[in-house]
Amino acid sequence: MASQGRAEQERAARRAASRAGVESGSGTVTGADRAARPVWSRDFALFFVARAVARLGDTMLPVALAAGLLQHGYGAGAVGLAMAATAAAFAGLVVFGGVIADRFSTRRLMIGADLVRLGTQSLSAALFWSGHVVLWEICAIGLVNGVAGAVFQPGVASTVPRLATDIQGANGAIRIAESAAQLAGPALAGLLVGFASPGGVFAAHAATYGVSALCLLLLRLPPPAPGDGTPASAPAGHRTGAFRAELAEGWREFRARTWLWGVIAVWCLYMIAVWGPTVPLVATEVVQQHGPRAYGLVNSALGAGTVVGGLIALRLRPRRMLRAGAIALFGFAGFPATVGAGLDVPAMAAGAAVAGAGMSFWGVMWATSVQTQVPPDVLNRIHAYDVAGSLAMMPVGQALAGPAASALGAGHVLLVSGAISFAVPAALLAVPAIRGLIRADTVTPGTGRKATPLGLIGSRRG
Repeated sequence: MASQGRAEQERAARRAASRAGVESGSGTVTGADRAARPVWSRDFALFFVARAVARLGDTMLPVALAAGLLQHGYGAGAVGLAMAATAAAFAGLVVFGGVIADRFSTRRLMIGADLVRLGTQSLSAALFWSGHVVLWEICAIGLVNGVAGAVFQPGVASTVPRLATDIQGANGAIRIAESAAQLAGPALAGLLVGFASPGGVFAAHAATYGVSALCLLLLRLPPPAPGDGTPASAPAGHRTGAFRAELAEGWREFRARTWLWGVIAVWCLYMIAVWGPTVPLVATEVVQQHGPRAYGLVNSALGAGTVVGGLIALRLRPRRMLRAGAIALFGFAGFPATVGAGLDVPAMAAGAAVAGAGMSFWGVMWATSVQTQVPPDVLNRIHAYDVAGSLAMMPVGQALAGPAASALGAGHVLLVSGAISFAVPAALLAVPAIRGLIRADTVTPGTGRKATPLGLIGSRRG
């Protein structure tokens, strides 16, 4: 009997060791190591660099599209359509990407998506260098990029909690990295457009996806803690349950949280009336009136503001995170309003800086709330519904930007966007479930371990 007991203990130890293995197979990270893991580690640094470099390329893209398409005789409507193609594919397919991320290796999916975008942006560079620029081809490339992004994005939310126990600190650090990239990206793009060509910007953008893929390839990603995700006994690609059933389960979990779908409902208005038209119209207005370098400066000011917002989010840890984030979001009105009012470049840069700080602080509060209030085994799907709902209306806003600007004038459209920027956070604060949500990512002193999130005790409704 004693020998049988020892054998059973050994089998249990082997199962525990198997559950604590590393997804990449290049090393071993135990559950205890993960529990004590701080924000900064080799693996988090790799993820940090991957996100920062990819963001650097993404912030260069609006400058390249605006300058390149305008150079070939297209207008604001064409820029909006090119951006809308990517956004529409992304928003329409990211929900399915969330289910795929829960069934397969998120790390491998993200690497594959980066490699696809490396190829598409290299093709864009070749088209602009050759002078053969046809709008439908640029939109088609954007569509493929949107599909790749839909596969990539769901894994981001579940990766952060697996790399660091201080989730708000990790989100704040990533936000600062992405913000620093936004600070440098448009300015770099402006220089490349001015001294080279839009094709050079697309080539640089392609290279950023290559760097991101390499960092993710070197990443050793710990699996979810036992009981928090895919069972260790079942290979990730062979999970039981139909695809449709998992999709429906994610929807039920999403719908059960009033604070979650309430924010998304308000965000639909934000995307149609604020962010959707702001991105293409600010790009075209500033480029046409002041040149690509001025647009790079304004967008870099936006990036500087987001760095400040990320730094504040690292220090300030409000008990009601969404309420604090919504208050900060009032500052975004300065971005479209200053451009719409036709103010000079320094004033537009100041408005962009305030807007960036508010948006960045909100982003950290929101990401941390989702990652800590939602059970890990459905987090990829919930995040996918979150992203899909947040961005579903953005292509509508981008596609309508050109016609609205033709009918009313780009300046008037941007002034309306600035006014609605005040209404959005007011609507968020008007919902009790949003303004009253209490943070859940507490850490037990002296242990480095997270306490059980309040949102995971008992009922999952909130």
